[in-house]
Amino acid sequence: MVANVALRLRMAERRMTKAELAREVNAEVEILTGKLGTVSERTVHNWLTGQTRWPPAKIRLALTAVFDCPPEELGFVPTGRARSSTSEEDVRRRDFVAAAGGTAVAALTGAAAGPRRIGIGDVQQLQARFAEVVASDHRHGGRLSIETRAGQLADEALALQERGTATQRIRAQLYASAASFMSSAMWAAIDGRRFDAALQHHQKAASLAAMSGDSSIQFRIWSHAGSLYRHLGRPGDALAANDVARSLPISRRDPLFASLGHARHAAIHGLTGDTNAVRRSLGHAQEALDRADSGASRPLWITAFYYQAELDSLALAAYLSAGSWEEAEAHAHRSMALRRGAMQRSHAITTVRLAHAQLGQGDLEPAVVTAMSVPAEVSAHPRVTGMLNAFGAKLSDLADGSNLARSWAEYAYNARRTTA
Repeated sequence: MVANVALRLRMAERRMTKAELAREVNAEVEILTGKLGTVSERTVHNWLTGQTRWPPAKIRLALTAVFDCPPEELGFVPTGRARSSTSEEDVRRRDFVAAAGGTAVAALTGAAAGPRRIGIGDVQQLQARFAEVVASDHRHGGRLSIETRAGQLADEALALQERGTATQRIRAQLYASAASFMSSAMWAAIDGRRFDAALQHHQKAASLAAMSGDSSIQFRIWSHAGSLYRHLGRPGDALAANDVARSLPISRRDPLFASLGHARHAAIHGLTGDTNAVRRSLGHAQEALDRADSGASRPLWITAFYYQAELDSLALAAYLSAGSWEEAEAHAHRSMALRRGAMQRSHAITTVRLAHAQLGQGDLEPAVVTAMSVPAEVSAHPRVTGMLNAFGAKLSDLADGSNLARSWAEYAYNARRTTA
């Protein structure tokens, strides 16, 4: 056996133990398959000693997501079967099918020879996969593996267009499914601060959505574009993109979509410091949300996340950007009280924003306590990390050399060591 020096060096760079690597790989396997992985410290030991030279497909994909590089760069050696593959793309496709459990995705790739009739069952399989992607985003958010998986599934949806015959209605639904997956890839890239990739995904997603004729998925894509430009600090482009979403027929038909459009407009107005525009947009958002029929049939992606807690979260972001600290804090508390489910990332973002609002009011000690309450495992999320770093910088400006600043610096250092 030959020891895997490359993997050992990668782990040393991150100060990562065997147990920590096992935990991260298992989390990525859960994103891929819906089931938590079973990698143990012994498994990692076998990788490091060279006893295992080429892990199974789903483990290779998980390792790629953890270290953001192919398994070969981690010191793993492909088997003869993998090396003899005709192309890198073939290997990736086979790995993806194997990792996802094979049956449903293999059905989408048209395993049977020759053209076949594509029907509603195929569309329903795609919709089930989309639900899994949305659930993974809510659990983990921003991960490269979610972005990659969503892009792969968009390709699978488009491949069905070429591999069989279908009615015009089914073809439109296939385009809508592909657009849905690309919108999730786009959001994962935004959430993970991979903005160049998000811009590329937006171009493909917008084109697919236009071909589908589905205004609800067009709304999601252009609303995401508004959020993307907001995170890039480009309020003019953000308002223009969000206006596209707000002008779509779905916004006129359904108050819930109208409410989300207004709420995101408020968050963008916050960047300009226009508190009057913020209040006006939030008033429209609240009025529309109050009118929305909670029992109406809507796409999964909007019902899964947009309700009063999210409206208050966007209000918090808007007032925080505008420097209206007290109003920001009030919305933070309400959002946290109303948040449902296991959306840890969303709760963590709201918590850090609350800390910023408290800091803005000069309440330094409560702000530090609030910021320190973010769980270590969530603080590694790119958005949360950036917000915590900004919090630390502001605290240093306000109280450099104080006991609070020293306590925060020590806490932040230990948190980085834990999650690196």
